[in-house]
This record gives sequence, C-alpha cells and structure tokens, in this order.
Amino acid sequence: MPPTGNVNSRRSRWVGNLIVLAVVAVIAIVVRTYVVQTFYIPSGSMEQTLLINDQVVVNKGVYRFRDPDRGEIVVFRPPVAWSAAPDEDYIKRVIGVGGDHVMCCDDRHRVTVNGAALDEDYLFPGDVPSVSPFDVTVPGGCLFVMGDHRSASADSRAHLNAGNGTVPVDRVVGRAFVTSWPLSRWRSLSVPATFAAVPDPH
Repeated sequence: MPPTGNVNSRRSRWVGNLIVLAVVAVIAIVVRTYVVQTFYIPSGSMEQTLLINDQVVVNKGVYRFRDPDRGEIVVFRPPVAWSAAPDEDYIKRVIGVGGDHVMCCDDRHRVTVNGAALDEDYLFPGDVPSVSPFDVTVPGGCLFVMGDHRSASADSRAHLNAGNGTVPVDRVVGRAFVTSWPLSRWRSLSVPATFAAVPDPH
C-alpha cells in the first residue's frame, strides 16, 4: 500500500492542473467573446482585399469606446430585412457613417461622401464603383457599407428599400484589422488614404 503522502501529492497535482485548465478555458472564452476572434471569409464580396477562405482577426472591443470610422472593414450581423438568417456574419467596408451624404456617381463615376470623391484603388480589378446609382444620407447611429468586389457584393446598395440600406452600429461585431491565414496572405487591414480627405457632414 503506497504511503498516504504520495497519494495526496498526486491528487493535489491533478487538482492543480484541473484548476489551471479551467482558468485557461475561462480566459479563452472571455477573450473570444469580448476582445478578439478569428473569422473566415466565405464569399468573394471583399476580393481582392480578402479572398475566399482567408481568415481575419477581428477586434471586438474597439467599438465599445468609439464608433466605426469610414474605410474600416467591419464584421456585422445584418439587419433582419437583409437576410433570412440575421445571426450570420457579414464583412464589408464602411463607406459612410451617421450624418454622411453618400452617393454615386459623380461625373467621373466615383462614389462621393459629403461631396468628396473616393479614389478606390482597393476595388476588384475591372469593377466600377457601382453600376446602380444611389443617394443616401446615413442616419445617426448607422453605417453605409459596401464590398470591395462591387459586382459580387449584396451590400447597402442591394437593400436601399430597407432603411436606405444602412446597418445599425449596434449590429457590428468588431473591426477586422489583420489577415492572419494563410500565412502568405498575412497583412494589416489599414484604412485607405482616400478616406482622410472626406470632410465631416455639414
């Protein structure tokens, strides 16, 4: 019969290991729920910026302190009027925020925001900014979003009859800030320079 001390020591190590695993699991759940989460790209609506089966890391905490900005790529749950599955995740680029006047197109067939034309060098090769015209003033607390692959994106333009196609900020899950997989595609998802020239709405 083994000494009682050895049994107690092994039991203590097992209990200690279980506690460590439980703490790690809780931390992982908290991080995934409130801080960062990885999402994979299921469609071509953001090509060539994001390709099918790319994985992006999403900051889920940043919008607890501020609203999304123009040019950022956001993951959101679509308004109910957009989809039969409103809990699925969409990923698009923010073109306009609350108060912005977003329209297409100017005389050079560009999208404008508050009168400033966007030079969208991130668009899918061969795509135009939009085949269909639109003219929207974004309500407060909402976003006007578009995919970078405009000819393959069911974005705000496809839902103009539902709240002018805008997405409430409280439907946003977080900001995609880096492509993490495959490793050959790793890069940060920064805001294109063209958005710096957009003035605030009058």
